[in-house]
Amino acid sequence: MGLLDGKVAIVTGAGGGIGREHARVLAREGAALVVNDLGGARDGTGGGSAMADAVVEEIRGAGGEAVASYDSVASVEGGQGILKTALDAFDRVDVLVNNAGILRDKSFANTTEDLWDIVVQVHLKGTYCVSHAVYSHMKERGEGGVIINTSSTSGLNGNFGQANYGAAKAGIAGMSRCLAIEGVKYGIRVHILAPVAYTRLTSDLAGFDDSIKARMDPKLVSPLVAYLASDLATELTGKTYYVGGGRIAEMKVVTHEGVTKTDDGGLWTVQEIAERMRPGEILLPD
Repeated sequence: MGLLDGKVAIVTGAGGGIGREHARVLAREGAALVVNDLGGARDGTGGGSAMADAVVEEIRGAGGEAVASYDSVASVEGGQGILKTALDAFDRVDVLVNNAGILRDKSFANTTEDLWDIVVQVHLKGTYCVSHAVYSHMKERGEGGVIINTSSTSGLNGNFGQANYGAAKAGIAGMSRCLAIEGVKYGIRVHILAPVAYTRLTSDLAGFDDSIKARMDPKLVSPLVAYLASDLATELTGKTYYVGGGRIAEMKVVTHEGVTKTDDGGLWTVQEIAERMRPGEILLPD
């Protein structure tokens, strides 16, 4: 018996890397899979069916159920098409993992409008397009569900040369926190991943020497996804998880206590702020 027996899951960008591992783990736990992948290069160009088909055949070869989807996540029509593939094959969707993504890295000064737009379209709009279709289906069905969205440490902590990617990934985190609040009413749980793994998207980034590559296998990310998708995690929603290299840690946006001015109607002078501020720190209390 698997944790996800009888469940239906969609994984976008599941033709390779982290997405492929997500699909394989969910299938091993008993879920029927829609393996979505446009089949293009890591910069989003090109396309084809081979990547998604290979993962489908792998799952079926291991005794699981899977169908392929080649729709682009970056349009409302594509999101609806991915949902339709699931409904036509399995009549429902219980789990959505938004994983599809591309890279067009440049320093900010060299980031042109087209480099900005395509990355935001695939990551942020793509997460919206598929989530909106699936969330509406879950809401109308009335049986709840799980949506797991992929953010990044580049969006939550920052990274050189990834302003477009970081902006999109930070937007995904913000959207997901809002969706988690709205989803409570309908039993829809929403989680945020900030995965770290060695894949074709990260293959030329600095800091991945041979020893780190060995510790950053994508398969180390996916067990958390299976857990969050299962009934073992029914009390959890709206959380953000760093995951990779054997480590799982919750990431939080923290508002420190700071200091509140009570006189002069709460109006600070610039000099008062300067006196309370320290390099790299927040306003310090008395």
